Amino acid sequence: MKHPSSQAFFAYWDKQRDGAAAPDRSAIAPDALRALLGDMFVVSCDAPGYPFRFAGTRLNALLGQDLKGEKLTTQFILEQRLAVQQVLEIVAGDTIAVVAGVSATTPNATPVALELLLLPFAPRAHTPLSMTGLLAPLGGRVLGPLTSLRLNSWRTAGEQPRRFAPRELRKLQVARGLTVYEGRR
Repeated sequence: MKHPSSQAFFAYWDKQRDGAAAPDRSAIAPDALRALLGDMFVVSCDAPGYPFRFAGTRLNALLGQDLKGEKLTTQFILEQRLAVQQVLEIVAGDTIAVVAGVSATTPNATPVALELLLLPFAPRAHTPLSMTGLLAPLGGRVLGPLTSLRLNSWRTAGEQPRRFAPRELRKLQVARGLTVYEGRR
């Protein structure tokens, strides 16, 4: 992670999860993240396109609109939306933190580099699944609205603690003399 806000938010999130795959949503206290709230967001994972449930004021200004109810995936160029959707599905489905490099363009066509941090919440029964994150420009102050967001790269962030249950193996006879054991997560 390059951006200090991403580093601080990830460190707090990591501390709150306390060895679990992800912290419970109630473990994240906005007061503890007051300086970061302007760049933060929360999206719903149960609706198509991952609509924003909360978006900070700096993020709204950066993208030039009130993002509440807007879809995270539609903030990216059309050709990138499937790739962004797949990354979001990995974060939500596998409960994995991801940091991504994003590029965008200012109104005067100046390229801008941004860092996107995606952090899952632990799933809870009878509660919609959501994730939090942060989008911040790398470098100096950027005047929005930014357009043409592109996902350049992404990787998992930090160590992902896993407590695997014993694997159930299913024996599949593929061809004579060859046996394949298929694992289940």
